[in-house]
Amino acid sequence: MSTTPPASAFTALDPDAYDQLMGRWSRRLAPLLIGFGGIADGERVLDVGCGTGSLTFALPEAAKVAAVEAVDFAAVYVARTQARNTDPRITVREADARDLPFATGSFDRAYSQLVLHHMPQAERAVTEMRRVVRPGGTVTAAVWDAFGGSQNFRIMWDIAGVIDPESPAPFALLRPLTAPGEMAATWKEAGLVDVVQTDLLIRMDFACFDDFWSPLLSGEGPAGKYVAGLTEDRRATLTGLVRRAYLSNRPDGPRSFPTIAIACRGTVPG
Repeated sequence: MSTTPPASAFTALDPDAYDQLMGRWSRRLAPLLIGFGGIADGERVLDVGCGTGSLTFALPEAAKVAAVEAVDFAAVYVARTQARNTDPRITVREADARDLPFATGSFDRAYSQLVLHHMPQAERAVTEMRRVVRPGGTVTAAVWDAFGGSQNFRIMWDIAGVIDPESPAPFALLRPLTAPGEMAATWKEAGLVDVVQTDLLIRMDFACFDDFWSPLLSGEGPAGKYVAGLTEDRRATLTGLVRRAYLSNRPDGPRSFPTIAIACRGTVPG
């Protein structure tokens, strides 16, 4: 069994597949994260790790912002978000969250939704967000509680961990910033003050097992990369066991899973 976590935990291949795997849930989470982090008319806001724009497009809907800058490391996601954008206040570009291409104090707020836990050296991204936000502005982010608050993913990873000793299940479930109090500690270490950590709850609603399972067959994200990389026989075995867990001795059909995101905000001092 491997004892070394992967250097990068997210595989970005297809924005349509990403939307089915994660984007639809990101859109559900975005208003809750904005409500927690705050926003006001006239502000300049940064979205770090924008994906296909779930948070990016929700920010101007929450307030009459002056501008939204959105960045992501994946060119395919950036291209999709640019193609969807019709708001002249929104600019989307490719960039590394750990080396943001903006001057110090450029923004009133920085947000990051569901990306930091997939990133090596996530603390560098937090430090960069603090740098580009003005004194008195806020830095807010959310990550999935994969270990304790994401039952839908735990079904797959727990089964994979039992039947495949080479699976990356331990690293998939215990991601950076997801340990108790870890986000708040990272925010404080970055020099942010008035730090608050909380949980945000959504529900992931699936129409049937295929709606639940097919997004993982695309190779998108850490779970999809693992499932798509299995041999046909191993994938069939995993699929059968996960299907049994999803059905839970009832006919195929809708299932709903409560899912928790850990969120944290802090203020730039000065």
